[in-house]
Amino acid sequence: MLWHLSIGSSQIDLLAALQGLWSGDESIAATILRDIRLPRMVLAVAVGAVLGLSGAAMQSLLRNPLADPGLVGVSNFAALGAVISLYFGWAAMAWWVLPVGGMLGAAMAVLAIFTLAGLQSNGLSLILAGVAVNALAGSLIALALNFSANPYAMSEIVYWLLGSFANRSVVDVAMALPFMVVGSAAILLSKNFLDALSLGEETAQSLGYDLLRQRAMIIIGVALSVGAAVSVSGNIGFVGLVIPHLVRPLVQHRPSKLLLSSALVGSGFMLLADILVQVFATGQELKLGVVTALVGGPFFLWLIWRLRRSYV
Repeated sequence: MLWHLSIGSSQIDLLAALQGLWSGDESIAATILRDIRLPRMVLAVAVGAVLGLSGAAMQSLLRNPLADPGLVGVSNFAALGAVISLYFGWAAMAWWVLPVGGMLGAAMAVLAIFTLAGLQSNGLSLILAGVAVNALAGSLIALALNFSANPYAMSEIVYWLLGSFANRSVVDVAMALPFMVVGSAAILLSKNFLDALSLGEETAQSLGYDLLRQRAMIIIGVALSVGAAVSVSGNIGFVGLVIPHLVRPLVQHRPSKLLLSSALVGSGFMLLADILVQVFATGQELKLGVVTALVGGPFFLWLIWRLRRSYV
């Protein structure tokens, strides 16, 4: 986090800036730290944690190692909600319109997945439904880009789709952080249920868990947290897929331990990725979603290859 705060286009004395921020000094260094770097760092930590946590929760809930908010359409539909808010100019009406659009989009994706596959369906059916929902969201986003009113609207939409923490403010943090905290809390409260579910649905029911209620709690948590994250960062993919797989062997494959660990490692991964984006910026800063896709794409291919070999 300190390394992230020290990176930027302007060279500042980080210690002096922190001291100025603590004492209420209005120096240039303290202003840069408070208004530019601190919001970017907080969002990197929060969004990385949310994506890692949501990916671990969805893989445990669906009992499928390929599940994550991006692959099953939750992130794309959240991005669609934000794109619609931008396309029709609703985002300029009030500060809360954009995050609400992202959360409604994420909720619609989850609702569509379970409507197509059914609440009692197995993991494979839910994954296939998620792929279909993801394809629908992608086509609707492409439609919005095709009919965007002007180049500026198109540029704004593309900016959100590529994902970035640049030019974020304290308002963005205050707007999205409460929803991410509430959604993450709902997921973490279900950790014991996910342990029981790993032994089978019948075992979880015999232990006294209401499957529909517990699933709904996780789904609502994912929709709230991912929708809020996408509304301020854009669509950053593959984090929820990669991080749980890196962490799972270190926590004895227990879902309850995987949740918080994935959140912490997701935060660190996102901070490091955003640092690399800024360090290697040459003229135009590389978008964060591009970096995570370059890392996650080959990992996804390797994961499919490993799963294929395990079933041969």
